[in-house]
Amino acid sequence: MEKPPVITIDGPSGSGKGTIASRVASELSYHLLDSGALYRILGIATLKHGVALNNEPELAKLAKSLDIAFGENGSGSVSLDGDDVSLEIRSDRGSDMASRVGAIPAARDALFERQLAFLQPPGLVADGRDMGTVVFPDAEVKIYLTASPEERARRRYKQLIGKGIDAILPALLRELKERDERDSKREVSPLVPAEDALVLDTTDLSIDEVVEEVLNQAKIAGVLSK
Repeated sequence: MEKPPVITIDGPSGSGKGTIASRVASELSYHLLDSGALYRILGIATLKHGVALNNEPELAKLAKSLDIAFGENGSGSVSLDGDDVSLEIRSDRGSDMASRVGAIPAARDALFERQLAFLQPPGLVADGRDMGTVVFPDAEVKIYLTASPEERARRRYKQLIGKGIDAILPALLRELKERDERDSKREVSPLVPAEDALVLDTTDLSIDEVVEEVLNQAKIAGVLSK
């Protein structure tokens, strides 16, 4: 059986990859993998279950046994062990814990198979930080989104306030830069564009413009004809 096509959308926090991936998946009726949500959930789960980040065997065991349920129809809802953690995983603490567990090899290895399982017909749009470099290196279309730190912090601030979560813009900008530094310099799956990825700076682009460009790349790659 022919492997379903894959479109990967990587990039740092606030680059718009989640929004773009969701829109593209909807346009193509593809499955959607929000890999960042898995790391956020694992990070929150370590706090909930009292698993230390330096205890890699227990961390890997926890990652493999996570009881996760994603809401249907792009609702964005997520439950962990039956509890709704949709807002918690999108908080600053959720972001920070995702970055920390993402730097641990045992955690990444444990979540790797779970991510591959999302690849089902008719196709997949995978959003994250190493989708095009590590998880789906043979993807037909690879996109790397970026934007200025100031613009990404502003977007994050707007997103949090819109969800009723308190936020301070200068603090968000500082934390975002710290996470960029940590993610780009980690030894395991550092945050870098795949060599064959199209890099798009979304600072001055609208969501519609970015979606249009991703779909155009899919047409060029012949994905839409499959």
